[in-house]
Amino acid sequence: MTHILKKYGVIIALMLFALVTSCSEKKKSEIVLQDPLIDGDFADPSIIKFEGKYYIYATIDPWGTEELGVLESDDFVHWEQKHIKWPSKELCTSETSNSSNVWAPSVIQAKDGKFYMYVSVGSEIWAGVSDHPLGPWKNAKKDNSPLIKGNMFPEYHMIDAEVFIDDDGQVYLYWGSGLDWVNGHCFVVPLKDDMISFDETAIKDITPPNYFEAPFMVKKGETYFLMYSDGKCTTETYKVRYAKSDNPFGPFTEGKNSPVLTTSEDRSTLGPGHHSVFTEAGQDYILYHRITDNSDKLYRELAIDSLNFSNDEIEVVRPSNTLMNF
Repeated sequence: MTHILKKYGVIIALMLFALVTSCSEKKKSEIVLQDPLIDGDFADPSIIKFEGKYYIYATIDPWGTEELGVLESDDFVHWEQKHIKWPSKELCTSETSNSSNVWAPSVIQAKDGKFYMYVSVGSEIWAGVSDHPLGPWKNAKKDNSPLIKGNMFPEYHMIDAEVFIDDDGQVYLYWGSGLDWVNGHCFVVPLKDDMISFDETAIKDITPPNYFEAPFMVKKGETYFLMYSDGKCTTETYKVRYAKSDNPFGPFTEGKNSPVLTTSEDRSTLGPGHHSVFTEAGQDYILYHRITDNSDKLYRELAIDSLNFSNDEIEVVRPSNTLMNF
């Protein structure tokens, strides 16, 4: 009898252990995101994942600083701010630069395994390269010049670059905004394999309806979804729109559900925009900033929500604390 009790006691103990372990694993895989995502004044986020860690690159408010905001996490809850030496206002200044600080990074891992950054400094676009998300970073151009000079199209603002790699491996650079909060234009050019060379005659103006700045390309099936921001980033008018095409060069037709992210009815999300999109465990997410100080001082914070596609359209995003299944 004692032998039987010991036998079944071991079995029950193992079952309880399995149950506790299962519950523990479930808790680890379901993360209720903080609101805001990160404590701090950040905007214009770009995100990558490398070797199990997440890296967010962002503008430091108000209106940028001498350096870029870089944040690292291995669980998407606890973030640590890092510091990289490039880009900086000192290292990214040319004869065509203005006084604007470091803004709006876009980071991607290319097919050569290296990381490339496209960032706005002095109202022109600079390209950096590194073997690791935390660097050391350096100018990808040997002559240390900007990739897109501020005077390339002087009637428009040469900022907000974003890179998209198509299914066939072709790389495209999208960028462009307007001056004095009007007349935003979006440009695109194919990049060569070195991620920085391009034919200036191949640059195309592909400005979609109601575009102002911050382009981000997403492809689903054979449809190209060009997402972008409209309105003024210092006010509740800022929002995220999208347009569609069957070609990365367009022409683009604004989507039926555009805009998909706007100031919420309860105003807990104010002036959302300048976003990036990433996928985790088969689910798409939109990482964006929103205003915390509705004034020209411009303080913003980061937020994240699910991004869903249906019937060849992007569904309207309803800002909330998102349950992520990592």
